Amino acid sequence: MTDVGSTTRRPVLLASLAALGLGALLLLLMSPAAASAPAQSVSRDEAIEQLDIVRTSIDRTLALVKAGQAEEAFAEARDGYLSHFEAVEIPLRLADAQLTADAETKFAEIRGLITSGAPTGDVRDGIIELRGLIDDAERQLTDTGLGAPGLVFGQSFLIIFREGLEAVLLVSVLLGYLEAAKATQYRRPILLGMGAAAVATVLTFLVLRTVLAALPFGREVLEAVTAILAVGVMFYVSFWLVARLEQKRWLEFLRARVWNAVSVGSTTALVLVGFTAVYREGFETALFYQALVSFGPGLGVPVLAGFGLGVAALAAVSWAIFRLGRRLPIKTFLSTAVVLLMATSLAFLGNAVRSLQEADMIGLHRWPGWPRAPIFLSQALGYWPSRETILAQAALLAVYVTGAVYVFVVRPRRHDRGRSTTTASAPPASSVGAGATGPAS
Repeated sequence: MTDVGSTTRRPVLLASLAALGLGALLLLLMSPAAASAPAQSVSRDEAIEQLDIVRTSIDRTLALVKAGQAEEAFAEARDGYLSHFEAVEIPLRLADAQLTADAETKFAEIRGLITSGAPTGDVRDGIIELRGLIDDAERQLTDTGLGAPGLVFGQSFLIIFREGLEAVLLVSVLLGYLEAAKATQYRRPILLGMGAAAVATVLTFLVLRTVLAALPFGREVLEAVTAILAVGVMFYVSFWLVARLEQKRWLEFLRARVWNAVSVGSTTALVLVGFTAVYREGFETALFYQALVSFGPGLGVPVLAGFGLGVAALAAVSWAIFRLGRRLPIKTFLSTAVVLLMATSLAFLGNAVRSLQEADMIGLHRWPGWPRAPIFLSQALGYWPSRETILAQAALLAVYVTGAVYVFVVRPRRHDRGRSTTTASAPPASSVGAGATGPAS
């Protein structure tokens, strides 16, 4: 006998299961994952374009917060996240899930600070951190390519080779002075001082990194200060006339120290001479590499490769200098190195200005019409299309060009004009001879 109750319950059960299945399907379609399904088709190039829009939105948010327009700032922050950063989340999550979560959290924190009426400084600090996360996101989505690693490799090679060659030339002159003075027994202390200076250079680089990391300032500010110091030293090194005069005085000072040490037979003094001759270049090298590494996230391998090849090339050239002397085209290389150092200083300056902008220390006015380079290439070139970075680099380039025109065009012409004037004012040789012999006859 059939149970009527069970017969009537069966259609109800089936209808309930069907309703549950339909509800689950609707929930699935309405869930955030489903809502963001179209974002799966976003390519990495499109994601990078969205990140650039996010940067502009972040700038607007900060400007609105400073202007006291909290509601407008919140709306801008929410739109920048929902309309643009969410499109980046899926490809970014595949590349770095933790970075994606950190950026999402930072966006939420900034919106919470705005709605709670937090001080402008707190919102500003959050936005500075968010800018760094957006840059890290672009690095995760961008291939390094060939241009950026090649440029950074060349910069790293140039720094160690140029600075090392300068030190080698100084030491070769000092050793030659000892040989001329028949005091070759004092070579060993000078070489020991050179070795100690090389070790001190490495320690200086490590200490610089440790001290800068411990200072109570933002990373962007410290990067900018380091780069500006490096630019100042490069500018000084690149200014031919001043650099030559200083180098001559420096060499005379070292020779005097060697003469004094040899006169009294002081081994310690000779070690200090070798150390002093090399460490000045070593300190510059440590400073330059600190700036290069600071602005080269993701490009550490080319930096190390350039350093390694530079050391090997420097060892080979040093051997050749001691064997061949002046037969090497040292002057040609140093002149070429000056031009390359100028280009490197332009890159450092652009990166320094951009770090100050990211830290909200100076204004940031982007130029949308200017072409934008991939982030790794921008790091290597120091090229960031904003009014402040472009004008700063243009000003430094103008100084270099003016100096080059003076040294290679104006100064030689003045020299030639002075020589021609002196020649014209001097009496002819025959007249001088006649005047000299006339009275005697």
